[in-house]
Amino acid sequence: MSGLRIGYALTGSFCTFSESFEAMKALAARGHELTPIASFNSYNLSTRFGTAEENRRKMTEICGREIIRTVEAAEPIGPKKMFDILIVAPCTSNTLAKLANGINDTPVTMAVKSHLRNFGPVLIAISTNDALAAAARNIGALQNSRGYFFVPYRQDDVRKKPMSAVADFSLIPEAAELAVQGVQMQPILRG
Repeated sequence: MSGLRIGYALTGSFCTFSESFEAMKALAARGHELTPIASFNSYNLSTRFGTAEENRRKMTEICGREIIRTVEAAEPIGPKKMFDILIVAPCTSNTLAKLANGINDTPVTMAVKSHLRNFGPVLIAISTNDALAAAARNIGALQNSRGYFFVPYRQDDVRKKPMSAVADFSLIPEAAELAVQGVQMQPILRG
């Protein structure tokens, strides 16, 4: 499968950005057309994992398009039927909570809301330190909601961060191609 129109959104789990950029490259190498979308934090914050400017440059270089970075710019995604699939990778617990509760106050949450209006698939790659705590109910709510698919995930560091989970970003291309067909990649939980 090639030639999918993909909205690729990043939220603020900066420690997984390098893996997310590799997944972007893999999707582009498969012949898919990517449009980057950034949350306010992923667009503006510099961290020990890279400066905001470096991250923006990488997104635009890989995707070959300008970043959707405002709520206003994200709203037309659904009406214009811009994407075949929307990927949120990484997806933080904050974004999970907003999606599970219908809050659309960031470029990423508005992009998802707008895309879902046409029943388009949304692929979530979680990266959160409280996946097995406060975020668990939001993960469960989205896994039980129409249109949402998950990149398989695992506990991150059972000794130092026992409630943390992170998606296997290397599976994003395959999980995306399955989600477009309405299939959830299995098993969702990995060891």
